[in-house]
Amino acid sequence: MHIAVAGNIGAGKTTLTRFLAKHFKWEPHFEDVVDNPYLDDFYHQMERWSFNLQIYFLNSRFRQVLQIRESGKKIIQDRTIYEDAHIFAPNLHAMGLMTNRDFENYSSLFELMESLVEAPDLLIYLRSSIPNLVGQIHKRGRDYENTISIDYLSRLNERYEAWITTYNKGKLLIIDVDDIDFVNNPEDLGMIINRIDAEINGLF
Repeated sequence: MHIAVAGNIGAGKTTLTRFLAKHFKWEPHFEDVVDNPYLDDFYHQMERWSFNLQIYFLNSRFRQVLQIRESGKKIIQDRTIYEDAHIFAPNLHAMGLMTNRDFENYSSLFELMESLVEAPDLLIYLRSSIPNLVGQIHKRGRDYENTISIDYLSRLNERYEAWITTYNKGKLLIIDVDDIDFVNNPEDLGMIINRIDAEINGLF
């Protein structure tokens, strides 16, 4: 079984992935942020490093998805291969931070990879407003994220909403995280777990 958590920067994907992995005894697979050799350079010089960064993420996530399916285990994944291709890369291209040539190359590679992998059994989308995202980003205090602009987050949010309204690859659960605090309020976490239980029971 493959569960995936999607959402904008600061939506709470990694934290929720940890909680759900612990509760359901699923194996968590996290985004490769710590070992990513391009991330810091990208946030300082987006135009120069956007293609490199997106190819690194695409490679990393493609490898992850193959491992998830081959393992036969119950796995929860922090962020999906689709978010890079439908949100981050097109946004960089639209902002003039990735050339047409690079974007076409990237898109062609994604289409090939997508044809070889299966979608998650359940996609959990964390919907968040911009003020909430900004608050969470500041709270965790990652140096390379300090330069993220509200305009950049807003563009990403618009693309997330456009993508999620057309998502049809499998079961989808949307959780509005603005008005809940699943980190500090056990009832809020319990509500999410109950909703996931209902979706999973419908899978089998």
